[in-house]
Amino acid sequence: MVFSSLTFLFVFFPIIVICYFCVNNRKYRNIILLLFSLLFYAWGEPKNIILILVTIVISYISGLLINHFENSKKKKIIFVAAIVIILSFLIYFKYFNFILYNLGRLIGFKYSIKDIIMPIGISFYTFQILSYIIDLYLGKIKVQRNIINLALYVTLFPQLIAGPIVRYQTIENELENRKETFGDFIKGLKRFIIGLSKKVIIANNVAIISDFVFDLPGDSNYGMLLYWIGAIAYSLQIYYDFSGYSDMAIGLGRMFGFHFLENFDYPYISKSITEFWRRWHISLGTWFKDYIYIPLGGNRVKMFRNILNLLIVWGLTGIWHGASFNFILWGLYFGFILIIEKYYLKKVFEKANKYIMWFYSSFIVVIGWVIFRVEGLNEIFVYIKKMFSFKKTDIISLLNIDNVIVYFIFFIIGLIFVFPIFDKIQKKFNNNVIFELLLNIVILGLLIICIVFLISSKYNPFIYFRF
Repeated sequence: MVFSSLTFLFVFFPIIVICYFCVNNRKYRNIILLLFSLLFYAWGEPKNIILILVTIVISYISGLLINHFENSKKKKIIFVAAIVIILSFLIYFKYFNFILYNLGRLIGFKYSIKDIIMPIGISFYTFQILSYIIDLYLGKIKVQRNIINLALYVTLFPQLIAGPIVRYQTIENELENRKETFGDFIKGLKRFIIGLSKKVIIANNVAIISDFVFDLPGDSNYGMLLYWIGAIAYSLQIYYDFSGYSDMAIGLGRMFGFHFLENFDYPYISKSITEFWRRWHISLGTWFKDYIYIPLGGNRVKMFRNILNLLIVWGLTGIWHGASFNFILWGLYFGFILIIEKYYLKKVFEKANKYIMWFYSSFIVVIGWVIFRVEGLNEIFVYIKKMFSFKKTDIISLLNIDNVIVYFIFFIIGLIFVFPIFDKIQKKFNNNVIFELLLNIVILGLLIICIVFLISSKYNPFIYFRF
């Protein structure tokens, strides 16, 4: 089940709201949320509900044992064992075939690919559980003795399938002491509708353009402009798809009294790649920073070691996204650029024109999304080569491509709203009654448009579901 589905909007959501707010007891509200979250997850993959429940039990018992033993040696053994077991599930389901297939090619034996179906959201909920175990071991949080509350933290349906990655620290207190208010519910509902609009109105429609261009045969005879349009369309698609989902998750969480941290902060206005990764998928970036980069030494080491640390982190960031060489290349691509920015371009950036810096950042990011989107390494270079072929595009033939011209209006809308235009308008008219009324009318109109789109269209995938 996805948030942008009629089943969720008109069946699941109304029922859970009614059931949740009909009781006024924290314990029962948590049980209702947990049961509905498990139902939400089991809707698409009932078999994999066993895996997530087993993972929760392991993390619960591990947490109790880590908290119980004061002996540092026993505590460390339990901690390491818990990390290894929890990571082993992720490695098996996500990377087992990839590792053995490529190992076989390397040493000369033929490996038959097994039919292993990766559970939806395993990368996200694994990282959430790891943050709980690590923070508990380091003494940053208290052990959760109520397995219902721990299970709710892991399976909470707004962020279960595609993030954001919510740290236990963020909602530790709210698991038992949150306060639901009508004002928070309305704010959460508005945030949900805005996220739904990003997904349904913009992401789904620019995806038609990007899919058309990226699926063109290798020997297609279009000019370079079309390939740039395709690459930019995918850049818009992945942003509105994922930031839209994060908005919906944050909005849903707020309706039920949880306050998740922001996951996107207008990343396409960045003037460097360093800034971009402070604004894009913030929950993942801070997770790798806090649990991998800083423990490796972070910035407190010599230049060579710091470069190695950055490459390790970005190699892992690429692998986290999927068992494919294009993801590894994508991660290392950004890793090398960040190293160059840090050690060689810092002084240049201080003097450079901000518009040139924005163009530089946008250019690097778009190329990065091509690497992310195209699976085969050879196909990546073929696509990028066409982006720089300098072959003239026949505008008339371009206008005759239905998949481009019909959906181009959404391409333009997407380009406009990657800038914080709405935030500036809202800030200017803050506490203006007429503006608030008009804004509510616009949001209601967006919801109606989304419903019309969902009824009339069958194209509604979420990019980050496969991670």
